[in-house]
Amino acid sequence: MVTVREEGRKRRITAAEAFILQLTQRGLAGDSAAARSSLAAIETARVKSADAEGLGIKKFVIVPIQIECVLRTLGMATKKFPTDKKRVRWEINPWAVEATLARLGDRQLTEAEQRKVWSCTRVPHKVNWPGWWTVTE
Repeated sequence: MVTVREEGRKRRITAAEAFILQLTQRGLAGDSAAARSSLAAIETARVKSADAEGLGIKKFVIVPIQIECVLRTLGMATKKFPTDKKRVRWEINPWAVEATLARLGDRQLTEAEQRKVWSCTRVPHKVNWPGWWTVTE
């Protein structure tokens, strides 16, 4: 275990988590090799988690440490109200929705899950939805 300081607060994390955190920070600072390494490590952990728990939609709590920088830099999402701090809303770009749905394999989303994805997509009419998709508004 190691102690890290984020936004003036100390917390204890494993050495592996600290390593991934450092790689991610270097990647956000412009080190493309570090960015690729951290994304590969995150993907490996995700696959192991999915293998252990089965595929499903997960709810993630994202700590807002430069998340705007990540989403915007990678072109994954667009801020809907960029100047309104009271209405922070990110909409996922079509290519990111398509890539995520492709990773589901044979799994299909329920109608409720489809509606949630649709409502969070920046321009849903530009997405190449899979053949099983039923929600259109």
